[in-house]
Amino acid sequence: MSQILAQTDTLDASEADASLLPLVLDLDRTLVRSDLLEEMALLHLRGHPLALFDLVGWTLEGRAQLKRRLAEAVALDVEHLPVNAELIAYAEAEAGRGRQIVLATAADTLIASKVAKRFAFIDRVIASDGETNLKGPEKARVLAEMFPDGFVYAGDSHADLAVWKKAAGSVIVGASPALERAARAASPMEKVFARPPSLGAWAKAARLHQWAKNLLVFVPLVLSGHMLDPVAWWSAGLAFLALGVLASSTYMINDLWDIADDRRHWTKRNRPIASGRLRLGHTVMAVPIGLAMAFGLGALAGGAVMLVLAAYLGLTLSYSLALKRKPVLDAFVLAVLFTLRLVLGIAAVGVVASPWLLVFSMFLFASLSFAKRQTEVQRMAETGRDIGEKIAGRGYFAMDAPFILAMGVSSGMASILIMVLYLTQDALMADFYGNSVWLWAIPALLFLWLSRIWMICQRGELNDDPVAFAIKDPKSLVLCGFVGVAFVMAWVGVTV
Repeated sequence: MSQILAQTDTLDASEADASLLPLVLDLDRTLVRSDLLEEMALLHLRGHPLALFDLVGWTLEGRAQLKRRLAEAVALDVEHLPVNAELIAYAEAEAGRGRQIVLATAADTLIASKVAKRFAFIDRVIASDGETNLKGPEKARVLAEMFPDGFVYAGDSHADLAVWKKAAGSVIVGASPALERAARAASPMEKVFARPPSLGAWAKAARLHQWAKNLLVFVPLVLSGHMLDPVAWWSAGLAFLALGVLASSTYMINDLWDIADDRRHWTKRNRPIASGRLRLGHTVMAVPIGLAMAFGLGALAGGAVMLVLAAYLGLTLSYSLALKRKPVLDAFVLAVLFTLRLVLGIAAVGVVASPWLLVFSMFLFASLSFAKRQTEVQRMAETGRDIGEKIAGRGYFAMDAPFILAMGVSSGMASILIMVLYLTQDALMADFYGNSVWLWAIPALLFLWLSRIWMICQRGELNDDPVAFAIKDPKSLVLCGFVGVAFVMAWVGVTV
């Protein structure tokens, strides 16, 4: 076996206090909240999708060789990897007591050594070397030889049971109840770090709050006078659910693809995938399940709905993989995706599309997309970065703020004008309104809301997503309520 130790000297435990046995830390899902093999494989595929054939070939050469090849091929950003803060605090405290802290991992030594430099309390590194995969029984054997007087091991997986059986004590990190019981039976328990709940992480990764955007599916139903048609509501409801599941799946794809950029972002680094609360492998398996469910629901709603869902999926993937890095085009694509929600409602209910409504949607949501980009540019400028520096994962520079402001405000004001044209050329002619005069309140309310969004944006108080901000903003909700009241009064035919 070739050299495994990153440092060749072994610890003479007899020279240390018996109560200070070496604390050996696993790396994947223990010291860091991610699996480095999954991280590097994903990063390699992001560079060029045909790299899948590389992964297959390297896997056939053996697990250790796969890790070595990936470590050589991928520049992993170890400084922004999500870490287990509680375990780090514990290890730092133990190191302060004079305890030897060792990193022992199945990850390749090229990567493990880089990660270890991030933590001053780590004294030595033991890792795979391209020939030997230091996992399970092999790790247990090496550690037992290195520390004949005993050691305490911190791990998280069933593969670590072989190590715990050789250890004088165990530290359990985020293990399932069954694994925790097995680890307790294998060696005396020193410390347990509980597993964080995953249900909330899945809900956050699916962006369930973003389903509010999908309510646009019901707008064509309402504006076409089918509000009392149960069949129309059933079809629109199926389309709504299908789009929700589809969008959640594409959000996960986006977060997987952008994981490196998200970790350098002030808020996106807290997303479940970027923060390590969800495993990359589990998320990859969830995506095709979600896509199958979405198109299954879409099939129940009809062939036209399936076509719109397919268009939404194709455009979303194009946006996530490439178009989001193209300035201006990114805002345009987001506006198209919002408008496709209206098109989906039109396809589900089978009503005639109003071109004015679709054009209004394009300009309105282009404005909101620019507001989101303006917030990112402002945050970047506030950090003191150079105006010529590009935002991570985007195509904008800090110097683009005035241009984005102009584009966003002008698009918003244009949407109000188009709303007026929609009323005069289409909505006011509909025969299901009892008193359509009330509809004239809507452009005024829209003007107030857009003005508020851009004022808040310029003050630096807007969250990343204007829609998410509006859902929580009391004043925005009041204005939205007034829009609903105006529509109902127009429909019912209230006279003054």
